[in-house]
Amino acid sequence: MPSVTVYNIKGDEVSSVDLPEDLFSNDKYDHLLHEVVRYSQAARRQGTASSKGRAEVKGGGRKIYKQKGTGRARHGGSRAPQFRGGGVVFGPQPRSYNFKLNKKVRRGALKSAMSRRAVAERIVVFDSLELSEAKTKPFAALLGKMGISSALFVLPESNANVERSASNIPYIKILSQEGINVEDVLRHEHLVLTTATVEKLQERLQA
Repeated sequence: MPSVTVYNIKGDEVSSVDLPEDLFSNDKYDHLLHEVVRYSQAARRQGTASSKGRAEVKGGGRKIYKQKGTGRARHGGSRAPQFRGGGVVFGPQPRSYNFKLNKKVRRGALKSAMSRRAVAERIVVFDSLELSEAKTKPFAALLGKMGISSALFVLPESNANVERSASNIPYIKILSQEGINVEDVLRHEHLVLTTATVEKLQERLQA
């Protein structure tokens, strides 16, 4: 069971905590990471690409010249696909890129992603991240003291002061524990939690 140091809001060491082994020392789902990242990216695709077929293009409607006697190829109208301004053959149409992925698969990949951060010693745990006011400067100073330049902060619940304090700092993202996902964990160098977050993740992901 991996053990990490717990820091206070000033960046000082106060204690240590044992991270749940099933969540932070579990690599048996590594093969699912790519699939789950692809799943989350596909869900964000708008799928609005569209093109007009021959029947939808404006214009045309009459035969451009008679069928026989011209020595030229026969054509029914000027909006056929081979003509400039004509319709598109088998062009893109609005669609959904979503596909189904079982909850067990998504949970397993998340455990593997968090385990990777634990193995790389890139997990930071605070006893609490309660801020009295939303100020960017002291929050940035805390990050500098901790040596954090790219991090995903996962809080036990939404916290407006923390979110506003970090909103102007690049490569820092704040989520509540319900929103933690594989892509964001892998995208950021550090995973920052609180002791309450660890308890809630254990309760939710081991259920």
